[in-house]
Amino acid sequence: MKYKILVTLIFTLIILQSCSKDDDINNVANGINKIGNKQTTGSSANDILSDTKFKSIIIEMVYVEGFEPTANAIDSFKNFISTTCNKPEGITVIKKSIPSLGDTEYTIEEIADIEETNRTKYNNGQQIAIWIFFADGKSDKDDNVTVVLGTAYRNTSFVIFEETVRSFSNSPFEPNRSLLEATVINHEFGHLLGLTNFGTDLQSPHEDPEHPRHCNAASCLMYWEAVSPSGLNGFLNGSSPPQLDAQCIADLRANGGK
Repeated sequence: MKYKILVTLIFTLIILQSCSKDDDINNVANGINKIGNKQTTGSSANDILSDTKFKSIIIEMVYVEGFEPTANAIDSFKNFISTTCNKPEGITVIKKSIPSLGDTEYTIEEIADIEETNRTKYNNGQQIAIWIFFADGKSDKDDNVTVVLGTAYRNTSFVIFEETVRSFSNSPFEPNRSLLEATVINHEFGHLLGLTNFGTDLQSPHEDPEHPRHCNAASCLMYWEAVSPSGLNGFLNGSSPPQLDAQCIADLRANGGK
């Protein structure tokens, strides 16, 4: 039996982008400036939510061989995007596998290096690009009390610690893997959308003061305990991930979302 508290690390304040002129050449790929995808988490919320600047969205999913996300989780994610974001020219998902690097745990800096090496899609014209990496190891933030399922670490980037997700799913007393995957993916994407009070302004006071960047509604996707052991089986007892509550939806709509 697993006794660890299961939580998602849903944001990071580590600034991974470079601002020096010496690094300008490293921020251009095939004539596309990559710096627009190297900003702080939540800073592109309006760009993702609205159709003012970007009319479509492309999701680049890169996973270590053997750690591909389930088709059901991807479908759930696409549905989540379509119900929250105004992207009249559509949603595109592309997937690619890479060999294992042999690491058993990852720092966010290491994840960012993997993105730098393997990411191929960046904001281009009227299309905004999102990067997701599915890792074959755990987070270096794991300890004897907590484990990390995912981290949103840039404005268009997040990581899912797929090995950890798998270790906490698909047993008799644990949630279905697709359901847990979808919940973590949607939750991390919610932070790219600026939730909660993380780039998208609050329309009502619903940020949990004890758990910043989380909603205080216990039934909301953005609630801090949405994927904790005390709530997993009760929270994830349906066939679809938890939904955003009315307060989070109001925040997104005020920032250009549906």
